[in-house]
Amino acid sequence: MIYSIDDFGEDFYWGVSTAAYQIEGGMNEGGKGLSIWDEFVKNKNKIKDGSNGNDACNHYHTFESDIEIIDQLNIPNYRFSISWSRLLPNGTRKVNQQGIDFYNRLIDACLEKGITPWVTLYHWDLPLALEQKGGWTSREMLNWFEDYVNLCARNFGDRVKHWMVLNEPMVFTGAGYFLAYHAPGRKGLSNFIPAMHHATLCQGIGGRILRNEVYKAKIGTTFSCSHIDPYGDTQNDITTAKRFDALLNRLFIEPTIGLGYPVRDLPLVQRVEDYMKADDDSMMIFEFDFIGIQNYTHEVVKHSYLIPYLKGQIVNADERNVPITTMNWEVYPSAIYHILKKFGKYDKIKELIVTENGAAFEDSVISGKIRDLDRIQFIQSYLDAVLRVKNEGVKVTGYFIWTLLDNFEWAEGYTQRFGLVYTDFITNQRIIKDSGYWYYRFLNSSKVRCLVQK
Repeated sequence: MIYSIDDFGEDFYWGVSTAAYQIEGGMNEGGKGLSIWDEFVKNKNKIKDGSNGNDACNHYHTFESDIEIIDQLNIPNYRFSISWSRLLPNGTRKVNQQGIDFYNRLIDACLEKGITPWVTLYHWDLPLALEQKGGWTSREMLNWFEDYVNLCARNFGDRVKHWMVLNEPMVFTGAGYFLAYHAPGRKGLSNFIPAMHHATLCQGIGGRILRNEVYKAKIGTTFSCSHIDPYGDTQNDITTAKRFDALLNRLFIEPTIGLGYPVRDLPLVQRVEDYMKADDDSMMIFEFDFIGIQNYTHEVVKHSYLIPYLKGQIVNADERNVPITTMNWEVYPSAIYHILKKFGKYDKIKELIVTENGAAFEDSVISGKIRDLDRIQFIQSYLDAVLRVKNEGVKVTGYFIWTLLDNFEWAEGYTQRFGLVYTDFITNQRIIKDSGYWYYRFLNSSKVRCLVQK
């Protein structure tokens, strides 16, 4: 496989992404309050290996050496999230200065190395105190979120110019407030619909605060997206695929750009009318500078009368005899091509940035090295698809790999490794994988063959 970084253009953003709860640790240090994930992991049945993120990668203590690794790999942009409960232990009002100081040190460490910080305001770790007051199902969330974003903008906006408001609202509302698969572990439409609506409103609220408070801010928000295909060519399967597409790909972007919720293709969303206020249609809208696209795989769905609300189900990848990762996600590079094409058709979207893409595979340390050729091939093939869609005129302006470090992978615990850098979760030793070295060579090469380091 031969291609060059030059093909993407000089202004293309290259980076790596992480999330606070997944790497920081320091659960009860530095004045931090509890988050919904700190509480959720106490039920070991909810986490595949019965683990928790109390220590994670110990990034709270090792961030300087982790930034050194980013610098060593010559990665120019680092996307990380801020832990709301580290800044506001009770969710609102009383500020924890130690938390402010930690993120100031992290930001300054990036800038000292010439690494541009990209901050995600909310990556799923809601303060537990706010969940106990209703969390995302409460309309008060609009005020709580406003206070939090203002705090971040005032303290970090002088140096941070690249912002993302929410990370994957479909996941944290769907998995957390409908399926109970993620924190806070609530179920049902009566939880999902208000959580969905308030998250949509908070996207607009957060964007407007950043626009007003941060000089020359570049503001986005991120969505998890999966290309959807029908299992068969029956009308029932085709209609089911359209319904899943509305849920997984359109539900949050369309109200944000003024199209409203996709009620026609997803009738269950009609229930949002019970939570709509007079100005909500306009409050949901915000003109983002970019939309973050996070794609890993491809989903195939089929009709089923037995499944409530959606009348359909996903056909698991391992049932379809296709190449898969250890997450049982299909390796399907065309998925990112189709998703970027799809979002590129929305005329209100200015830019698309791939803010997450990567893969989990079995990684073994042999003689102090990790030869993760599968991951290198995955990234190369998805990058090929990104370049193809870019060359067809879709305004794709960046690509961030998920993730820097092997980490706590939510309900999967420590069983899944996505990192460019191997983490020994007992000793906290870091080992740069061959994929990390590949990324280094790619970022520093022109018109070169991308091979595993020898």
